Amino acid sequence: MKVLVTGASGNVGSYVAKELMIMGEHVAAAGTDIQKLKKLFGDEVETVYFDFTDTSTFDKALQNVDRVFLMRPPHLGKPEDLYPFVDAMKVHNIKLVSFLSLMGVENNTIPPHHKIEKYIEKVGIPYAHVRPGFFMQNLSGIHSVEIREKNQIFIPAGKSKTSFIDAADIGLATAVLLHNPQNFKNTAHTITGPEALDYYQVAEILSKVTGREIIYAKPGFFKYRSYYINIRGLDKTYVNVTVALYFMTRMGTAKEVTNVFYKLTGKKPAP
Repeated sequence: MKVLVTGASGNVGSYVAKELMIMGEHVAAAGTDIQKLKKLFGDEVETVYFDFTDTSTFDKALQNVDRVFLMRPPHLGKPEDLYPFVDAMKVHNIKLVSFLSLMGVENNTIPPHHKIEKYIEKVGIPYAHVRPGFFMQNLSGIHSVEIREKNQIFIPAGKSKTSFIDAADIGLATAVLLHNPQNFKNTAHTITGPEALDYYQVAEILSKVTGREIIYAKPGFFKYRSYYINIRGLDKTYVNVTVALYFMTRMGTAKEVTNVFYKLTGKKPAP
């Protein structure tokens, strides 16, 4: 049997697939760009065309699959967008789905991750939710433009702290769960980096690393939202989700530090 990895070309999905391969698993890398997947993995994994918005792709993607890494594509802001695929997993008797959720989401109904978790549980698919802190790659990815071009961290997180975790560590922890489905049935795992930092500290670290003066701009929610939609041209639904996440961060939901990653992997998270 195989492990289906959705979002396999993304930051986390690619690491999940690679770690599963190291563990000897048969991996099916799923996505809408097969050429990109083939370029990323070569012939090491099976590639399968899959689109959350096209139910006709579900059966083929789930053929001979018994475990799934489920990641919500950023452009799908409504939790209901994932429900048809969750239903399909139930029909195919998936024995474990590991959903990439969010730290603190069990107590917050605003982000779509909350309802997706609840729907998986309601349908009755064995699950192992992964609830990571913010990715380090958020800074080198979506927020790198302002850092690179304006020497600014343009994030509306106020004075809050965040226990950043590397996407590679999320991938490893998730692979452990999927590799041992019986041991982690109906569980949830909050994984973080080794310490919580505020964005002033992050700016200081980036300044030292780059040799440039990087500042934390600390924009308000309205200014941030307007900039990312009107100037950066990002999808409104995606930006609204990030606003909700940073609102949670201001409420203190991102500062927790856990040792769950070490318990799962026997390794320390990247600093």
